Amino acid sequence: MNPRVRAVVPKDDYKLEITFSNGEVGIFDCAHLINFGVFRELKDAVYFRRARAEHGTVVWPHEQDICPDTLYLDSKKVPTPPAEPNRPPEPRLGPGKMDASFGAAR
Repeated sequence: MNPRVRAVVPKDDYKLEITFSNGEVGIFDCAHLINFGVFRELKDAVYFRRARAEHGTVVWPHEQDICPDTLYLDSKKVPTPPAEPNRPPEPRLGPGKMDASFGAAR
């Protein structure tokens, strides 16, 4: 089974920025859908921006949805920056503790 939709952000030009359950981010272009049947309503940019993530896919208020497998397989994945391998973790400060440089005279 392919990853499911965790979050969606509607973008310009009928594109969706989708975060999938495996952490990948992809851009799905809906432009090819907006001239077909129930998807014609998506031509309205205000309505298109009402997209939301629900039940592992992208849906709109009037029950349009797109198969989550299609969203994953046909989206252009956005590369994520590689982790810095030898960078030490940032220090965590507990409650009521200050960084030693806080308030230092300059």
